[in-house]
Amino acid sequence: MIKVNLLPVKKKKKAKQIPGFLIATFLVTVAVTAVVLYYFYTLNNEVDNKRKLIAKNEQTIAELDRKVKDVADFEKRNQDYKARKEIIEKLGKSKTIPVKVIDEVSAQLPTGVWLTALDLRSSDLTLSCTGFSNTDVVNYVNNLKASKMFADVFLKESIQTQVSGFSVYTFSISLKVNS
Repeated sequence: MIKVNLLPVKKKKKAKQIPGFLIATFLVTVAVTAVVLYYFYTLNNEVDNKRKLIAKNEQTIAELDRKVKDVADFEKRNQDYKARKEIIEKLGKSKTIPVKVIDEVSAQLPTGVWLTALDLRSSDLTLSCTGFSNTDVVNYVNNLKASKMFADVFLKESIQTQVSGFSVYTFSISLKVNS
């Protein structure tokens, strides 16, 4: 037999399909958001690394500045010590010179001549003397010229005077001391 279905047939409604451009837009939005978030975190991480590097470099610079200051202080102290050492050495060398000069002046002094004044300034020496004769004066000047300790021996003046009835020569000699 034939069956006839008189009841209305319930039709299932088909689900509406989402349009393709919406799916594509959604997928592109998700992809772009993922790329932007990845780029954001990468840049943020890079910025943090750069900040850490800057802080480390600033700390290194501060340490190096301290070391540079220490080196500059050391160099200054070293120069001060060198200057002091040179002064001490110079004083050590020059403290024996007056003794040697007086010894040499007296060694070259002939009989009949005596010193009245001796003035030593740096390497310049001025002698004031008195002698019994002009020959004694000339002998003394020649003795000083022959000495290796003296140079540029020059008789500045020679004056004949009377002292207690005796004729004497008062004279002055300038010369340089060889170190």
